[in-house]
Amino acid sequence: MLQLINAPLASPNPALPEVVLSVERIMVAKRIWRGTAADGTEFGFELERPLRHGEPFWQTTTARYVIAQKPEAVVEVSLEVAPSAAAGIGWAVGNLHLELSAEPTRLLALDEPAVRQLLDRLQVPYKSTTAVFRPGRFARGAATHELGPSHKH
Repeated sequence: MLQLINAPLASPNPALPEVVLSVERIMVAKRIWRGTAADGTEFGFELERPLRHGEPFWQTTTARYVIAQKPEAVVEVSLEVAPSAAAGIGWAVGNLHLELSAEPTRLLALDEPAVRQLLDRLQVPYKSTTAVFRPGRFARGAATHELGPSHKH
């Protein structure tokens, strides 16, 4: 039986074991889609806002269902060496019209030739890795949801 989901779970029980529904980043960004959890339970999503990685969306008496975004190929720039360079690197990547994920100790960008060429040209050390890529909260209009309805742009 297909379970219809309209919003994330309001009061998840952290004591329940997790059942993961693993999806690509493009799917997590959508509001209307279908997916199957690791235990075979099928879900239909008609959401007010897209779900986020790690967010619980359904619960039974025996399990709590959680969205898990699949890791993907990224380049990582450590901020431990030069944290003051973060703004400049972010501007340069954004100037290519590409997304960036900023974390306290590192910047992540999708592993694309243009990003590698840019970082090489700027002489910014980076490494290839895989990670859950979550671009900045202001990407694709998400700021409106996070700032709340009283904030005007």
